[in-house]
Amino acid sequence: MNLLLLSEDPCNDPIVTVSGRQLEHLLSVQRVRVGDSVRVGRLDGLMGCGIIKTLNADLATLEINLDTPSPAAVPLTLILVLPRPKMLRRTLQTIAAMGIKTLYLVNSSRVEKSFWQTPMLRPEALQEQLILGLEQARDTIMPKIYLRKLFKPFVEDELGEIIAGSRALVAHPTTAVPCPIDCQTAVTLAVGPEGGFIPYEVEKLNEIGFESVHLGPRILRVENAVPALISRLFPS
Repeated sequence: MNLLLLSEDPCNDPIVTVSGRQLEHLLSVQRVRVGDSVRVGRLDGLMGCGIIKTLNADLATLEINLDTPSPAAVPLTLILVLPRPKMLRRTLQTIAAMGIKTLYLVNSSRVEKSFWQTPMLRPEALQEQLILGLEQARDTIMPKIYLRKLFKPFVEDELGEIIAGSRALVAHPTTAVPCPIDCQTAVTLAVGPEGGFIPYEVEKLNEIGFESVHLGPRILRVENAVPALISRLFPS
């Protein structure tokens, strides 16, 4: 945890309390003492520092001063086929840490129906993983996640408007075109399951303007492919 991410506070109270997982990290990992300064941020707000005023096994009290904006978001909208729950957890943290602010989790013919029943898709579970990614990267702006359980209606009715004004790419391992490097425009990136989208799904994406691109001859896990693609598209 490189940033103590605090919940939203419309009153902007400079005195805050911390408990639970975050307190445990302060005590066991950072080993803070009264008077120490730690990096803090307000969810969807500014970052700054906090001075430990009181500290015990149950809670810590900090006086905070927030004056620094979060890093700029990466101009990429990610369309991600819903992965296995364990992989989803790690991928969400990576997405948040790398500065992606808009994520669509979508269905595909290769997605098992049981994946959509996972408790990981509950709003509080999604937010928990995103917060871990934000704390790692020192960012405060929460990504927005949209769930779309029907592939064809999503592509035909919504996706054309979503990609407007961006370069639309679909990661597909059998295409001949390599993924571009260092894009200077906004990108909408579709990433399928391991092994890629089926041909019908790629055709539907191509019909509305997606370019098929690849990362090379190796088939990567989703949790590896996503950061590899983001780093290639926006290396800085």
